[in-house]
Amino acid sequence: MSIWWSLHLRREAASVPLARRLLLGTMESAGVDPDISYDLSVALSEACANAVEHGGESVHGESGEAYRVTAYLDGETCRIEVADSGPGFPSGRGRAPVRPAHSDAENGRGLCLIQELADHVHIGNKPGRGGAVVSFDKMLKWREDTPLMATP
Repeated sequence: MSIWWSLHLRREAASVPLARRLLLGTMESAGVDPDISYDLSVALSEACANAVEHGGESVHGESGEAYRVTAYLDGETCRIEVADSGPGFPSGRGRAPVRPAHSDAENGRGLCLIQELADHVHIGNKPGRGGAVVSFDKMLKWREDTPLMATP
């Protein structure tokens, strides 16, 4: 089984739970194990929250009013990508360094949390016009009663 969807969302806080609920609903309908679904939904929420907070005006002066979420459930893997049109990560190497936040910090833990919850993570900048891209994937486990369980 293969499921793919993409959302273009306004950079508003209300868009974060919308993306999360869509992912959870898709995974529940497909029969993905609830623990895996929960991990991916938390990681998605963190990536969306970063796009909402930091995906503003690009280095080219364009307004980053929206961001994009794309999810692929294909066979045994779920891959999620969140891309904005803001200035991107400050790293000139195209890959953002992920440093743990100080223990008393009120924010700054999102990217570290994504790395803990997913199997593979890529954090970088879009080529060309800029913008940040956070993509991650995780191996899926299926509920035993899954009608749509992936077949080998």
